[in-house]
Amino acid sequence: MSLPTSVDVAIVGAGTSGAAAARYFAEGGASVVCVERRPLAEAGARWVNGITRTALAEAAIDLPRSATFGQPHPFHLVTNTGRVTVRDHDVIDVDMRALVALLQDQAQTAGAVLAGETTVGGRDGDTLVTDRGRVRARWIVDASGLAGARLLDQPILDTSHLCAAAQAVHEVRDRDAARAWFEAAGVPAGEVCARLGVAGGFSVLNVRLHDGADTVGILTGSIPALGFPSGKAILDQLVREQSWIGARVFGGQGAIPLRRPYDRLARDNVALLGDAACQVFPAHGSGIGAGILAAKLLADTLGGGGALRDYEVAWHRRWGGLFAAYDAFRRWNQTMDPQLLDELMAVGVIDATFARAGLDQAMPKLSLAALSPKARALGRRLGLVPGLARVAAQVGAVHLLSAIYPRSERRLGAWSLGMARVLAV
Repeated sequence: MSLPTSVDVAIVGAGTSGAAAARYFAEGGASVVCVERRPLAEAGARWVNGITRTALAEAAIDLPRSATFGQPHPFHLVTNTGRVTVRDHDVIDVDMRALVALLQDQAQTAGAVLAGETTVGGRDGDTLVTDRGRVRARWIVDASGLAGARLLDQPILDTSHLCAAAQAVHEVRDRDAARAWFEAAGVPAGEVCARLGVAGGFSVLNVRLHDGADTVGILTGSIPALGFPSGKAILDQLVREQSWIGARVFGGQGAIPLRRPYDRLARDNVALLGDAACQVFPAHGSGIGAGILAAKLLADTLGGGGALRDYEVAWHRRWGGLFAAYDAFRRWNQTMDPQLLDELMAVGVIDATFARAGLDQAMPKLSLAALSPKARALGRRLGLVPGLARVAAQVGAVHLLSAIYPRSERRLGAWSLGMARVLAV
């Protein structure tokens, strides 16, 4: 197919954030073309991902039941000697294949032109250069992922900030053996057994038996640059060791950026979205909800007469402090060994309140009554205090800095230097 030669918005990437942006811009009356290097049916993540219902509601996304794996289910966070159970949270498991297809269909219904198997060679001023022709656009959106088009020459991330994640849905060969595995872990079938610290401080092995016990979902992640096996290796090892796990139904793997989002989310006439902007929640590497909400903010801002700079300011002032705060904790977390994770659970630093906030992508709400027993427990484990004090100071500082993210580009350099110094302490 030939592409339009001139549009209001040209989008690179038709995964969740790109397809969502195409939908929101088109629904707002803009002319839109969205290109994807893969076939459209293969765009974006191809696995199961957790998304908060709050994010879906704000993004005006009504998922069919067939796209989800039930309502929120209890999470059991397990270390060698500790356990925290979160029974009330806002996260549902969503089939990304169905979500991408829904967003692409909504974008096309609203009038956007979507084109798969299209390679982007870069941009020439206000023109997107592709192997199907040149498209002149008022705005260009890079939603092509971490290693995509890099239209703003985004910095290459240090590998210590990359999570190698994998997720797969497998058939269950033996339901009784599957239930026995969960029973041995002390986790009721149908709930999540999340083993923390399986390959370094920032690592996890999540296993959940789906309703009916016909399939099981397995999610893993780690930071191989720190000398640990990848999430895919952890997943494959579990499948080899547990004979009750059958054939793979679907899934995927990839590198996920963990650092806070870039200070610059736009320049000239180009805006960044999703993984291309590092708009990923650092505590656990989930970026689907963040990318979709960023797409809506971008479309609403420009559609309402705002500028790309307004998008940057609005995003950082609303979400920047939250993401940077969890980035501070993540940087500390990835240095931990299993014993330190056990101790953090023992003193109540990692408790149901903290764990739920992380799942829901929110800051923990701590009362004085809740802090008192933690302080007493820390008094018996003074070795934990320096690390916790440093992270607490970083959290306060990055929240303050994000709240005053400068509107003036002249002041951005000093702001960026301050943020970098806080997180490097």
